Amino acid sequence: MSGRTILQEVSRFAARVRDEGIPPELLHDARRRVTDIVGIALAASGMEPARIAGQVVDAWGGAEQASAIGRNRKYPAAGAALLNGTLAHALDYDDTHLPSVLHPSAAVVPAALAAAEAAGASGPQLLAAVAAGDELVVRVGMAGYDAKLGNSVFFEKGMHATSIAGTLGAALAAAMVYGLGEEEIGHAVAIAASMGAGIIETNRTGGTVKRVHCGWAAHAGVTAAELARGGLTGPPTVFEGRFGFLQAYLDDRADPDAILRGLGEEWELPRIFFKPYPANHFTHAGIDAALRLRKEGLEVREVEEIELGVAAPTLRTIAEPREEKVHPKSGYAAQFSGPFTVATALLGGGGLGVSLEDFTDEAVRDPLKLEIASRVRCVADEECDRIFPNQFPAVLRVRLRSGEVREARVLHNRGGPENPLSDEELEVKFRANAGRALSEERVGELWNALRSLGEAGALEGITALVRESRPA
Repeated sequence: MSGRTILQEVSRFAARVRDEGIPPELLHDARRRVTDIVGIALAASGMEPARIAGQVVDAWGGAEQASAIGRNRKYPAAGAALLNGTLAHALDYDDTHLPSVLHPSAAVVPAALAAAEAAGASGPQLLAAVAAGDELVVRVGMAGYDAKLGNSVFFEKGMHATSIAGTLGAALAAAMVYGLGEEEIGHAVAIAASMGAGIIETNRTGGTVKRVHCGWAAHAGVTAAELARGGLTGPPTVFEGRFGFLQAYLDDRADPDAILRGLGEEWELPRIFFKPYPANHFTHAGIDAALRLRKEGLEVREVEEIELGVAAPTLRTIAEPREEKVHPKSGYAAQFSGPFTVATALLGGGGLGVSLEDFTDEAVRDPLKLEIASRVRCVADEECDRIFPNQFPAVLRVRLRSGEVREARVLHNRGGPENPLSDEELEVKFRANAGRALSEERVGELWNALRSLGEAGALEGITALVRESRPA
């Protein structure tokens, strides 16, 4: 690698993946990523962010190149990517990498899908691009992870690493399916480095802008690839340069080696966690623990007090302020509540244990759920602190009226490599999500089409079905 920049190594990796393909197990993993994101986007197609982003891309108009989910027409590829990326992240149901705490597929898959449809690319070409794009997102995120801090430098500075790194992965994937050469792929990524953005103040004080972060990353990534295809260029030292990406975003705390270490040989892709539940990932182990106790026969009416032990850094997200977490003001707010998610799981939710129907504005007014949530006390747990952020563990202790204490400890999150979702479980999630916008018959047709994506010569069958969708 001597004498070559980080960007040159990344673009060489992408060109090799595109030209030589990827192993069957990675192809299968990438197909699962696409399937998951398509289902989530369908589920979100009736939400307010879909209406807003849809109005914007409608007003833009332009060439009919790529499909937008829930809208029976085509748009310029970048516009379709904007809408579909917004839908992919709108429900907080998209996949997550740890410990970088990134959601790579919500930016990469919409960009790759839009560009692939516009270019007439094949299914295997799409999947190779998704795999490589996700890989770059994760590696850039890990370049900003500070092990001593136990957190991402991006997040410590108030920046949304998902949208910033996601723009780079989206550009890489789009450039691959557009058939750009190795040098032009590098230019696409370098151009995209000037386009990534996202701040997370909305997590503190409100606003819905976070839902469009992945949409904008997908939009910018496709745009960067198209500009590179037209001849625009970027700096070869865009990552490590004095005024490059790493210094600009991460100061002197970046780990440049994280981007290239084992690139093409040791894949991070299989380590990206699928989300079984449509809630903030910090709540998932608590949900798992509650489901376990329920399965073991815990009677909710006998519960006196509940203690949810989690890693200390997660308390500010899922436990504070306590009154707002015990009595969430909306379904969206409930997705970030440790007490409410535990109560829902103990009472019995849908899907894989907790579903979208459990987070409607009506559901958060359920008196029994609120009563159980009021009994949940969230505390820092030492064992969870030691494991975090490589997992988001939890321990749930329930004291019954009889004085008996039941405990469930979950140290490996469901959906990750140590506790993966099977294809059958992923199908349950997909069908529940897609069924919010498609008939049962169309859901089955789309599932079968996505299962065949690795052999498909064209994507038209899939894209036609998602254009048919109508919000439930």
